[in-house]
Amino acid sequence: MNRATASPIPPPGRLRTLALATLANTVGSGLWLTGAALYLTRDVGLSAASVGLGLTVAGLVGLTASVPLGALADRRDPRTLRALLQLLQAAVAASYLLVGSFPAFLAVAVLDALLTSGNLAVRAALVAAVGGPEGRVHAFATLRAVANVGIAVGAGLAGFALAADTHLAYQVLVVGDAITYLVSAALLLRLPAYPPAPPGTRVGAPRRGRALRDGPFLAVSGASAVLALHWTALTLVVPLWTVSRTGAPPVVVSAVLLVNTVLTVLLAVRLSRGVDAAVPAARAMRRAGLVLAGAMLLYAATAGTPAVPATGLLLLATAVYTVGDLWHGTAGAGLAYGLAAPDAIGAYQGVDGLLADLARAAGPALLTWAVLDGGGAGWIGLAALFALVGLGIPALTRRAVATRDDPVVPTAGGHAAHRPSPL
Repeated sequence: MNRATASPIPPPGRLRTLALATLANTVGSGLWLTGAALYLTRDVGLSAASVGLGLTVAGLVGLTASVPLGALADRRDPRTLRALLQLLQAAVAASYLLVGSFPAFLAVAVLDALLTSGNLAVRAALVAAVGGPEGRVHAFATLRAVANVGIAVGAGLAGFALAADTHLAYQVLVVGDAITYLVSAALLLRLPAYPPAPPGTRVGAPRRGRALRDGPFLAVSGASAVLALHWTALTLVVPLWTVSRTGAPPVVVSAVLLVNTVLTVLLAVRLSRGVDAAVPAARAMRRAGLVLAGAMLLYAATAGTPAVPATGLLLLATAVYTVGDLWHGTAGAGLAYGLAAPDAIGAYQGVDGLLADLARAAGPALLTWAVLDGGGAGWIGLAALFALVGLGIPALTRRAVATRDDPVVPTAGGHAAHRPSPL
């Protein structure tokens, strides 16, 4: 793998195949994320309140799939398992065409959330298998850049359906989402199989649930999850703050999200360098916390400002935020992979994802109260939280590294081999 390139487009090979599968999948994500609310309210006829309630319930139930499916990826081929989950998600996505009532919507939404949550953990195990111990964080960053392109394309395509605002247009949107899962599954099957290491090559017997009992790992992952609150700050709090507390016009919200998307595509791979192991990843996480804190202070400075300076500050804050966001994402991957037991990568990624999802679930209520009700003081408090958590992660990581057993690193074929710790 050529890690010197900063292009979000990977060279020919397994990572490119995985990137194309990710692109197809995220085009569907962009379609559905953009059009779901209007499809369910304007075409199906559900109330906005019932859609919000259904998605909240489904999201909470979906969290339960992350750990068990991540653990299953350790005992099965993650390529085949992810392709199977994509096929199931295609069927569930198409099932939205049959939704005509709240109970039917809730049933489909719960299945969708369970598959989505579990699929993310399986994807993390597959990324580790494709990238290998030295290239998995680079692969993660590459796929994140590709995913942003896919979501942007999907959102743009969904705009045609929303502009038409007809039953047929919404039906095409739903079918298009389902088809992207099928395309993604077909591309995944072009990858080689990644069977788990034979039992005789492992050191010790795998212990079920050990990721949930690994206190030092949980401490690091939990701290990273606290920093994950920044995602809610950008996608929910900043838009509401912009239109209610600054003089910037509403269209600036679109510009803010566009800046974040473009910079993510351009910088994700560049900022992923040097975080393949846990200790350097912890240093990058410290930088992430401090940079995110700086971005929160810049957002606070927009309070009551006129349109032009408010717009400039919002765009500057978002550029700073994006750097912190990307460092957090790649460092989080480096920590989650680097501190995981080598024969339980999927289970550890499932736990890491579960903690991040719990933080995101709490984020909307917590941050709207703290920032929108608290004003500038809320932003300052959030900045202090990010800075303190970022500063504390290196110490937590050193403690976790000290508790690791002699690492056994799976080879490309799934077998395990001893090697000295890079930490």
